[in-house]
Amino acid sequence: MGRVQDKVILVTGGAMGMGQAHCELLASEGARLFVADVSAELGETVAAGIRQRGGRAEFLDLDVIDEARWSSVVEQIVERAGRIDVLVNNAGILLMKPVHETSTAEWDRIFNVNVRGPFFGTRAVVPAMRQAGGGSIINISSIYGLVGAPSACAYEASKGAVRLFSKACAADLAPFNIRVNSVHPGVIETPMTKDLLSDPANHKALLGATLLGRAAQPREVSAAVLFLASDESSFVVGSELVVDGGYTAL
Repeated sequence: MGRVQDKVILVTGGAMGMGQAHCELLASEGARLFVADVSAELGETVAAGIRQRGGRAEFLDLDVIDEARWSSVVEQIVERAGRIDVLVNNAGILLMKPVHETSTAEWDRIFNVNVRGPFFGTRAVVPAMRQAGGGSIINISSIYGLVGAPSACAYEASKGAVRLFSKACAADLAPFNIRVNSVHPGVIETPMTKDLLSDPANHKALLGATLLGRAAQPREVSAAVLFLASDESSFVVGSELVVDGGYTAL
């Protein structure tokens, strides 16, 4: 307990799925959580649940593709908590379409949320983290930022971009004691994958070469996020933490 005691942590896309699991685990380990999402109702519910269990959490409305809103959210956090120690760029969307069926609008939408969002967020928190003497930025990528698969070209391209964006930011920000790393989950049981996993054929295809033969629970990915948010990972910079049940091992 207390692995991130009193750290001020912002999690985007924190209202459901992996984001909710990240928020709940980080709060249980002593963090002061700011749950950010476009869904006020769900986000408020997550924050309220954390508080009911004795944790500290507040909801902030945030559309990660809104550059101006990012500035406002960071200002609010610094005003209320004095600093930002950790940013978890978790918000993301999925599109299952092959390249020849992907429209320009769909491609742009995926890149706006999955790539511009982390860019806006990272840039927005740097001044506060520099003033605080450092911090940790955790970008949620995917196994599909490491390997290819059919019928998800825009999603895979965006997650590959997150992977190298994280490495570039690690190089830029290490002099300020700001660590940047990426997490690469495999197939996770979340609302975003529920419909896909419910079909037996899709279930088998999605799991693919996963050595453990099952999808992960969100909390199993959150454990990796907790590690990168904690001081235990003080020498981990520009790395890819893969949580995929062995999908990319072969």
